[in-house]
Amino acid sequence: MSEDSKIDLLRSLREQAQLGGGQERIDAQHEKGKLTARERIELLLDKGSFHETDMFVSHRTTDFDLDKRKYLSDSVVTGWGTIEGKLMYVFSQDFTVFGGSLGEVHAEKVCKIMDMALKNGAPVIGLNDSGGARIQEGVVSLGAYADIFLRNTLASGVIPQISAIMGPCAGGAVYSPAMTDFIFMVRKSSYMFITGPDVVRSVTHEDVDFEELGGAEVHGTTSGVCHYMADTEADCLHKIRTMMSYLPQNNSEDPPFVATNDDPLRTEEALDTIIPEDPSKPYDMREVIRLVVDDGIFFEIHEHYAQNIVVGFARLGGHSIGIVANQPAVLAGVLDINCSDKAGRFVRFCDAFNIPIITFVDVPGFLPGTGQEHGGIIRHGAKLLYAYCEATVPKITLITRKAYGGAYDVMSSKHIRGDLNLAWPSAELAVMGPEGAVSIIFRKELSKAKDPEKRKAELVAEYRQKFASPYVAAARGYLDDVVEPRFTRPRLINALEMLANKRDTNPPKKHGNIPL
Repeated sequence: MSEDSKIDLLRSLREQAQLGGGQERIDAQHEKGKLTARERIELLLDKGSFHETDMFVSHRTTDFDLDKRKYLSDSVVTGWGTIEGKLMYVFSQDFTVFGGSLGEVHAEKVCKIMDMALKNGAPVIGLNDSGGARIQEGVVSLGAYADIFLRNTLASGVIPQISAIMGPCAGGAVYSPAMTDFIFMVRKSSYMFITGPDVVRSVTHEDVDFEELGGAEVHGTTSGVCHYMADTEADCLHKIRTMMSYLPQNNSEDPPFVATNDDPLRTEEALDTIIPEDPSKPYDMREVIRLVVDDGIFFEIHEHYAQNIVVGFARLGGHSIGIVANQPAVLAGVLDINCSDKAGRFVRFCDAFNIPIITFVDVPGFLPGTGQEHGGIIRHGAKLLYAYCEATVPKITLITRKAYGGAYDVMSSKHIRGDLNLAWPSAELAVMGPEGAVSIIFRKELSKAKDPEKRKAELVAEYRQKFASPYVAAARGYLDDVVEPRFTRPRLINALEMLANKRDTNPPKKHGNIPL
């Protein structure tokens, strides 16, 4: 064979591989409003940066006439490229080949790319669109899943792992995304569940469809499995690109610095009046965040789940930061089971990847009730406490209004290694709210008063002034400073720069035992 013929053969094989399961199946994918595996990669990565690996691999199974149905690349596309110039490893399941099902060769390709990502210290992004295990390969396909699960675990906290669910993801397949750092889903076209609607119907007699059982809305609002819901595949991939701009390549790097034209000394007079005079009235903590961060840009994670706490990424003075904030506009910002899990996991992610944590506090305590107590609020609340205690990254805390009871301790207080703890003049730090405290402390006096309501109001005012102001805590050094709200941005930026070389460690151990 001549050299020209060899090159022609190579080109022919590449074209064959890029057709996946064939034009008919590609057309069927497009008719569903979905992109192909390679089209998704092209949108995700910088133009022309993708380098594919294992294009000429095909399955080895001969049972069930599979030896007569072979496709180059099998049912997953793997390789590497860049996002904003930074190296990323990618695997994208190809639904046009055996419904994207996972078999031995499919898993080998995924494991190879994950091993490369771990060795080279770069993120791995998985685009999931699969019918599940390849039944024709039997237990081999189950073992192949476990090979991937192990790598997810070993890579956790070493390199960022991102999962995008672009179609079905069912059965054992859900556990790989579940062990990654963030899961993105597409409304109306992706779903995740352990057992499908038919099995649910036969076992529990519940009549549900795919969307009701495991669609993006369910996982983005109710279960908390999904961290970001996108309206389209293109939007999903764009949002992943955006999020990666806040993250380092691995756990030995600092997060990226992005210069900004937003003045680091900018003051915001609007912050002086953002807290309502009535301490029982809500306000939107997101507005506080937007007025403080660079260019008002806040990339929120888990936006529609456990909305009484807000988490996400932003920049301050060009520095990438993680934000955790109580949300007084939802359940008064109280801590409960779901928001403790949500914030605790986010704190641990930031700590693993050297991202400073800024905590905005306005918390009246933990949510009372038998539902919470029986559901394990003690255990779940301890997860958030554990995460903050364990974290060694720079931790800056700003108390805007309430910091009551045990929730004061949990929300990155000075006592659990908060590096800089600030408060606005409107801050109230106390064992409980003034009304509750007065009702307990002065119970006898109020029962004998001629006008109990008037006397209670007087006692509440006295208690608030004496115990619920920031100055009592500041006098003991529990707060490092009380700041005018308008100067919040420059103070936080200065604190980040002051803490840039912070070093802190935990006692030597294999690992702690977080209260799971």
